[in-house]
Amino acid sequence: MTSPPRPAPTIVDVARAAGVSKSLVSLAIRGDAGVSDATRTRILDVATELGYHSNALARGLARGRTQMVGMLVSDLANPYFADVAAGIEADAEATGLGTIIGHGRGSAEVLERRLDEILDLGVDGVVVVSAMLDAETLDRAAARRPVVMVGRPFAPPRRVSVVRNNDEHGAQAAVAHLLDIGHRRITHIASSRRAAATARRSSFEETMRDAGLDPVVIDAAEGTARLLDLVGRPGGPTACFAGNDRIATTALSDALERGFDVPGDLSVVGYDNAEFGRLMRPALTTVEQPREAMGREAMRLLRARIDGDREVAEVTLEPRLIVRGSTGPAA
Repeated sequence: MTSPPRPAPTIVDVARAAGVSKSLVSLAIRGDAGVSDATRTRILDVATELGYHSNALARGLARGRTQMVGMLVSDLANPYFADVAAGIEADAEATGLGTIIGHGRGSAEVLERRLDEILDLGVDGVVVVSAMLDAETLDRAAARRPVVMVGRPFAPPRRVSVVRNNDEHGAQAAVAHLLDIGHRRITHIASSRRAAATARRSSFEETMRDAGLDPVVIDAAEGTARLLDLVGRPGGPTACFAGNDRIATTALSDALERGFDVPGDLSVVGYDNAEFGRLMRPALTTVEQPREAMGREAMRLLRARIDGDREVAEVTLEPRLIVRGSTGPAA
């Protein structure tokens, strides 16, 4: 005869086995202050041994919350979005929140549909990791639930806090590095026409003009072929600053396939510090956006909004240049 299933252990069972009060168990499991590290460890060990699982959703619903947040990303195939999402997820997990992800597949239309779907699930708030949605769409979503955006909008939304990278400083650092090692014929390959890419292009042009040089820009739609057709010719480029690492690694790889030496014939700088750039040979010099930090900061702002903070903030984080083997002195 089969024995009836044992009832699931409760917080009272954990308290009794650990020899502490129920309220202390609750504090320990939530990660709140007021519990010593030794006591917290003992309580959590007892809970694990008994098979006790805290029902965060039930606690949240009792307070009118689901304890779930949504994150909406443009393109998970792009390491930038994946890394920002990792920062969001890490902060959410550390603060007892679950996450639901929506993937826009590079389409503003799909992004908007996924945003509505996530909001319909009743999440407590949403982090939108994309600059593809316009201010009106974001503000409309923020009328339903708190929303924070990671990226650089063309027009700032009124109800949405924004976390972005300082694209001007990043581009300036990339060009200054090339100038410092003797390059004067530097070409920029623009990654897109979005606000962040436009800011990088404008900063490139300004930095070149400040140095008394002519800024040359190639649109990403033309690929790297036009750039490489000019390498080695009189007056041709000796260095390239690309708007993102995907373009930069393509330029680097195509240059090597054509028989050019990198960095001897062409120095290449990217933007993002994606993992694949570090694995290239030579490894890619790049500007690192603090992607995971941007995700964590977005979650900090979102949690504040969920808790009732009505202030709309814009937080700008600083990038840093990482010099590797793809750049060297001008010949």
